[in-house]
Amino acid sequence: MPKPDAGGPEEDWAAHFVREEARYLDGESRLRTPDEDDDPDGRQRQLTRLGNAAGGAGLALLMQGRRDEASDWLHRAAERYRESFDDAPPGSWGRPIGAIKALVLADDWPGAEQAAAWALEAGAAEADSPIGGYAAALALLVLGRDVDARVHADAIRIRDDFPRDVGDALAFIAAQDVLGYAEAADSVLESFERREEYLEDIPVADTVLVLQALARRRDMDAELSSPLLPD
Repeated sequence: MPKPDAGGPEEDWAAHFVREEARYLDGESRLRTPDEDDDPDGRQRQLTRLGNAAGGAGLALLMQGRRDEASDWLHRAAERYRESFDDAPPGSWGRPIGAIKALVLADDWPGAEQAAAWALEAGAAEADSPIGGYAAALALLVLGRDVDARVHADAIRIRDDFPRDVGDALAFIAAQDVLGYAEAADSVLESFERREEYLEDIPVADTVLVLQALARRRDMDAELSSPLLPD
């Protein structure tokens, strides 16, 4: 199918980075220390916004091929997501997911493994929610525990409240099903291309990048091309 004109060379990635950097620095300037802050909920939400902005900056740099600088910002995102978790509401599995994804995108596998272990220690594998199951499957794949990861991926891929193709892709990576993974990854990419809104207004298929990184470690990444992916 024809690919839409989103992202790619026509995007001003430098401008995206400048905007995200400004958002981060502004938020950081207003962040108080835990000892100074009498509003833990407000602080954890501010930390999450900082994680989102740092992640957006990292993605904008990745799209420019500036991988070392991107890594710095992605590490910053992971740190902020982790800081936000203790005071977050129960079931806030998006924070560990964000940390794991950021470190995978930074190509920091030891760091990603530490974040994955943290997610599991926090109870992701026992969570009833699909987002908890996603966190567990992602963490287990990062740790190379593919058999265990497949159990969680199989559980979320049949739910109506979770993107089936993402669940499929995780399950096929765990099963090392090359053809199944290629079809699922292409479907996830197409779902990103159909979007009109992106986190932090950064038109990048970050989930696809993470899936591809996990697949690549098993020599089964797909051939994908899109304006929403780096060259």
